[in-house]
Amino acid sequence: MRLLVTGGCGFIGSNYIRYTLENHPKYTIVNLDKLTYAGTKERLKCIKDNPNYTLVVADINDRRKVDKIMPKVDAVVHFAAESHVDLSIKDPRIFFETNTLGTLNLVESAVKHGVVFHHISTDEVFGSIDRGRFDEESPLKPRNPYSASKAAAEHIINSYANTYGLKATITAMSNNFGPWQHNEKFIPHSITNLLQSKKIQLYGDGGNIREWLYVEDCCSAIDLIVHKGRMGEKYCVAGPCKKTNLEVAETIIKMMGKDSSFIKRVKDRPGHDQRYAMNSNKIKKELGWKPKNDFKPALQKTINWYTEKRRWWEKLKH
Repeated sequence: MRLLVTGGCGFIGSNYIRYTLENHPKYTIVNLDKLTYAGTKERLKCIKDNPNYTLVVADINDRRKVDKIMPKVDAVVHFAAESHVDLSIKDPRIFFETNTLGTLNLVESAVKHGVVFHHISTDEVFGSIDRGRFDEESPLKPRNPYSASKAAAEHIINSYANTYGLKATITAMSNNFGPWQHNEKFIPHSITNLLQSKKIQLYGDGGNIREWLYVEDCCSAIDLIVHKGRMGEKYCVAGPCKKTNLEVAETIIKMMGKDSSFIKRVKDRPGHDQRYAMNSNKIKKELGWKPKNDFKPALQKTINWYTEKRRWWEKLKH
């Protein structure tokens, strides 16, 4: 199979590329990445000489570049996105330019060249839920610019599937963590701050609830959907661990030998969703997926990785 992976120098995209080449060594992958602050070639340094891997530095909004690549692949796995909610609140426009219009550009090219489209979305498109869980049939009710831009992308994909025959699947995933994640995100922020003897900055009372998914398990789910997912379907992929942000911070602090004085509460961000929760029964029953990594052992692996890769994340913080 010939894959076009967008945003493959980002956190999940790079993990997915390595996972794919390890499990499907005969596949060829073209990685289309703009190399913004969140994308770095170092994440894929270990495969840069692999003859089945090619990096193309370009914007997904570059129609000419996308149309040049698309006829040479069988499927697109679309990760490329602006994803930091705080930044979307400060500067929403770039999120809609990349996440919405960029997706539109890719979808139009995929339709033109008959290429299958696999879109990576987020649980945030559903909004917040007080109790129970969202599933694939739940309406989209985004509550911040980032999630609105991702919800708009989903609507584009579904409309092109219905109107123009686009063959597509959508993966809605919960919060990921693991190696190579940018330190702007909560878990690596917490770990790297503690490694520098700095405090973890915690929004509000820390009571916001998230489902945590180790990135390797996320990649295995996407791999199943790419190979066995039904066209036109959406699959919710949720982590096995549901915790408040305060509980996560306290767990990291304990594992790293610190105490509660290393938590600094800061003013909550605008429109902060209280609780995300999804039902993953569909992908489990239809495709046989289940996460292999429990939260605490995976978190310990993550802490060990950031401890060993200090030079990499210190450059990002600087």
